[in-house]
Amino acid sequence: MIEQLKLEYPKLFGRLPKDISALRYILIIDENFNDVDSDEFDDIDPEDFNYMVYLTDLLQESIGKEVLQSLPEKYIKQKLFEDFHISQKDLYGVLTKESEDTIAKIILDEIEDAL
Repeated sequence: MIEQLKLEYPKLFGRLPKDISALRYILIIDENFNDVDSDEFDDIDPEDFNYMVYLTDLLQESIGKEVLQSLPEKYIKQKLFEDFHISQKDLYGVLTKESEDTIAKIILDEIEDAL
């Protein structure tokens, strides 16, 4: 899968280390559920957002501050996201019926376009 991503997103992967072997090193998309042991994501209520999206430090450093700051506005406009919440500059809550793969594609498409 990562080899296909490298072909689809040449600008992004041209900025990343060559040894990236999994998407999770740059982008983490997790289903959001009530975890009573974790207050780390209190701002992203599972009743309102069914996914959490985290842009890793490696990705942030690779795309730069200017691109990172421009992304949320683009994601808010995405029609496939029923709702989008900026919890932190690198952590978003997403409400969608789409799969994790589709969410990743939306996130990476906008990053590639911004580079």
